[in-house]
Amino acid sequence: MPTITEYLQITRPVPFVNVELSCDNGLYLDPHALRLSTMPEPFRRQAVTAIDTFLNEVVSCLLSASRNDHARGLALLQQFVEPWETRLGMAAAGFRGHGGASDVGRWIWGAFQSDLRPLVRVGMMRQLEGLPLFIEGIDRDRTSDITTRLAFDALIQFTADVVANFDEFTTGAGQIGKFRRQIWDIDQLEWSIREVELPLANGEPVVLVPKGWARPTLLMSADRFYGTSVLSFAQLERATIRGGKLVTTPKRVLRTDSTLARGRATNLAVTQRALRADEDLVATFKSLVDSRWTESVISKAA
Repeated sequence: MPTITEYLQITRPVPFVNVELSCDNGLYLDPHALRLSTMPEPFRRQAVTAIDTFLNEVVSCLLSASRNDHARGLALLQQFVEPWETRLGMAAAGFRGHGGASDVGRWIWGAFQSDLRPLVRVGMMRQLEGLPLFIEGIDRDRTSDITTRLAFDALIQFTADVVANFDEFTTGAGQIGKFRRQIWDIDQLEWSIREVELPLANGEPVVLVPKGWARPTLLMSADRFYGTSVLSFAQLERATIRGGKLVTTPKRVLRTDSTLARGRATNLAVTQRALRADEDLVATFKSLVDSRWTESVISKAA
């Protein structure tokens, strides 16, 4: 199956993820990779702003005493129509699979209203990448879909910038079409419909994704959180002093404990215990992820 560059016969290096056009591509738009990326601007900054303003608005609705605000918060979360134009993710696991946009919105809102409310209240859930750490059903596929939909305006503008710099999108097999698409309006803090121009491939619209924004796994995944910050805190909980030295239980042993079984329920339980001890495991995890990202960038540049 042809990639974008093969279909358009582009031979130059390109600044976008060169996906295959006729299938989903096993890559996922990662909100934290987007946040840590340094380019391309101004599109990266616009995307981060869109993601953060959306979640902040939902949280504000949640913490409000108004029932109307609660209804608005839930309604905002139920507008994630699958952004198939990017060809990212897996359709069977996204909004076209089990659990449509309405269901996914209820899952997130329900978690915010119940188990995650203490974390929301103290500001630990103000970034989108925190959702897959705790909410069942929100993994790399749906996180990618949500991120893409929120960043859609920035992606459309990035696509227009690429089209303007690559004649292949408007000559030969390249064509441009007009479409009406949903975007998150960062000024009005509302979903709106806008007419946009997008390149076509086999008659279908394509939205381009900058290199570095999509990955096969999430930087902040539930499994990675469990294996690092969660089990590290559990080690400290059970640590003893012997001969003046701190002795901890190996993580491989902790993993066999049924009360510390791998999963989001354990992630949440241990994070809540840490919060009561004035420890923010989400912030600790982000610091770890960010430092390893920086080390990787430096290593690649060397």
